[in-house]
Amino acid sequence: MRRRRTWTIVALAVLFVLLAAGCGDDKKDSTTATTTPGTATTVAPAFAPGSTMANIQARGKMIVGVKYDQPGFGQKNPTTNEVEGFDVETAKLIAVGIFGGTPESVTSKIEFKEAISKNRERFISEDGPDKVDMVVATYTINDARKQVVDFAGPYFVAKQDIMVKASDNAIKSVTDLNGKKVCTAKGSTSEPNVKAKAPQAEIVLFDTYSQCAEALADGRFDAETTDDSILAGLVQQSSGKFKLVGAPFSDEPYGIGMKKGDDAFRTFINDQLEKIEASGEWAKAFAATLGTLGLPTPTPPKINRYGSTPAAPTTTAAATTSTSTG
Repeated sequence: MRRRRTWTIVALAVLFVLLAAGCGDDKKDSTTATTTPGTATTVAPAFAPGSTMANIQARGKMIVGVKYDQPGFGQKNPTTNEVEGFDVETAKLIAVGIFGGTPESVTSKIEFKEAISKNRERFISEDGPDKVDMVVATYTINDARKQVVDFAGPYFVAKQDIMVKASDNAIKSVTDLNGKKVCTAKGSTSEPNVKAKAPQAEIVLFDTYSQCAEALADGRFDAETTDDSILAGLVQQSSGKFKLVGAPFSDEPYGIGMKKGDDAFRTFINDQLEKIEASGEWAKAFAATLGTLGLPTPTPPKINRYGSTPAAPTTTAAATTSTSTG
């Protein structure tokens, strides 16, 4: 009798351990499935058939145009061969809204293409091997560009400034560029901004800002001008050769460019931008990228939700693009 009672107690103890282990597994699975709002999505959302979001899901890949030579925003790491920066992280956070998961898990589902300033509209508008779903590449929103593409955002607001050699104390403001040789990139808003405030400046256009920085170091130019956040990265990389003048003279709202007339896609991206700003993911991405350049984390800009601007006639659009690209 005593032996039977002992075995009964042992059996009950074993059963209790097994049940506890099972409950522990259930609890662990539940914790894994739970996510912080705005940080990750466990399952991919459902989208209307035929929408850009549904097509990207079905393709299993989102194609994004980014810069490859801009520290802090989009720069190709020579060691890992991966593109890094705030624009890259923003693209990942948008991809989470399509594929679910986390910014880390969706990285393999994004194909990044190098989009320099002068080819962004073409990558968005024209079919072919360079076609992208969106461009996230320090892309200032303005009326001329809205004739050709649509924008979501802005997701960041920069200010145009000037970079000079560290020993140069003559250039202190944009008006000091009159009579000076100045470099900036083709297709950017920097050229017309300088012409409006320093009409006697001699402006030369290169394909990329990094090419301008090399020419400035060689003494071929007196200054380089573009957005302060871009110049901050070039200053940091210069090992003391350059400095930022610190005299901003324009606001540059960065938007996410996409095909004209795709209202559903633009609304989706705007919604996703609002989510990542509210959740703190925007600030986290900024601190991990532009913050490493010494830039303090600002308050995220309010999403404007620009409507789609009617496209200009073909001849006008072509002329606008030609003027913009220098």
